[in-house]
Amino acid sequence: MTGVDKINGMTREVFIETFGGLFEHSPWVADKAENERPFSSFEALFETMRGAVEASGREAQLGLLRKHPQLGAKDKMSFTSSEEQKGAGLDRLSEEEFETFLRWNEQYRETFGFPFILAVKGQTKRDVYQSLQERMSNGYEQEFQTALQQVYRIAWLRLQDKMTPVRSDSMRRTMSYGKGNVFAYRTFMEPLTGLSGIPESSFTKKDHTVFGLNVTVELGGEAFLSSFTEGDNSAVVATDSMKNFIQRHLGSFAGKTAEGFVQYASEAFLKKYPHIEWVQMTAEELPFEAAVSNGASGGLVFNRSRNEKLQTFIQMERNGAEAVVTRQYSEVRDLQLVKVKDNSFTGFIRDEYTTLPEDSNRPLFVYLNIGWTYEDEDDAHAEDPSRYAAPEQVRDIAGAVFEEVASPSIQSLIYSIGLRVLQRFPQLTEVTFESQNRTWDTVLEDIDGSEGKVYTEPRLPFGFQHFSVTRDDL
Repeated sequence: MTGVDKINGMTREVFIETFGGLFEHSPWVADKAENERPFSSFEALFETMRGAVEASGREAQLGLLRKHPQLGAKDKMSFTSSEEQKGAGLDRLSEEEFETFLRWNEQYRETFGFPFILAVKGQTKRDVYQSLQERMSNGYEQEFQTALQQVYRIAWLRLQDKMTPVRSDSMRRTMSYGKGNVFAYRTFMEPLTGLSGIPESSFTKKDHTVFGLNVTVELGGEAFLSSFTEGDNSAVVATDSMKNFIQRHLGSFAGKTAEGFVQYASEAFLKKYPHIEWVQMTAEELPFEAAVSNGASGGLVFNRSRNEKLQTFIQMERNGAEAVVTRQYSEVRDLQLVKVKDNSFTGFIRDEYTTLPEDSNRPLFVYLNIGWTYEDEDDAHAEDPSRYAAPEQVRDIAGAVFEEVASPSIQSLIYSIGLRVLQRFPQLTEVTFESQNRTWDTVLEDIDGSEGKVYTEPRLPFGFQHFSVTRDDL
């Protein structure tokens, strides 16, 4: 039984209960649409509901607009509206931001007679504020129709959320394909300058004379099912084409960060191929540093540098004609740090399984993957470079905290690093860690005339930790 069959088989009461919340506090829309069953598709259901609103008349439409809550307010609202506003960060407004939203919302309501309405999924509070300001200049009829279109968009997005659990098994299965190890190098890309300085780092700009990426792209959508089940390749974008697509788009990319490129390229995939429903893209930045400081070429020789690297991830989904970011984060991966003394590990549980001795002054060798999430993913594009958290700066913070802190454990160390990163970059909401304990085993405890010791690689099993630090920890 397909998802649409399940909808058509619902009792009237279950149908209205299931879809009555698509239009805010207006179950009458679902009630009218129920009379038109059976539906041939989810899209047909939505168009029937929109038609019911269009046919309801001006007063009913105005009443529907007035049912919507004020964006950014602390008023009681439906659970769905509350979750949507949380997704845009409207539940985390500072006192100043709250007062600003309140003032503009009141001015809007006084002007038009209904609350400001915007489909906030995939939006940030900055986007909401900008739209509110821009739409204040609309005439009444233009804004009435704009608000009504936003109501339809909100209903469509809510219907999409409900579609997933009732779709057929074929839509729930794992079904995607893609291309990995797509290497692309661009020379003389616009440099990234204007970064905010922090005490822990001297890093202030990226030259981008050589900008290298290793990209993995994955595409998904119902249209690809027949390629698996029937060998029908009519909807298949060849993975070699994916490679060429990515490499050529690096040439037309006008941004300055790897984060910006993966969004640019992902949006381009969704625009070029309308049957693709979602894109996931990961890019590892391949760092290059000048190999000759005063060469005759004027700085044209570079070497691949550093163990650690930036990796960025984005997931974008199609929502009607728009592409919406559903997940984005940046990481410094494979950062390897060793501190030769002033680290301890004592006080842990000792029982019949314990052979590890306590150590109050040990070398500590750690592998770190450090990830971070922006409150506004647009900050990752560095259109305002002062709001970009450069991975080199995050790396330097980790080293500085490691130097400063007499660490009683790796757990304590990564917590301290996470707090410092959030302090330096208030535009971030979360810092995540994957860490490994690679501390060396001691061979010689004493060397005549030296405080040094001799160590070897640790035994093969290694300890690891996963942890996240959020702004609630500050």
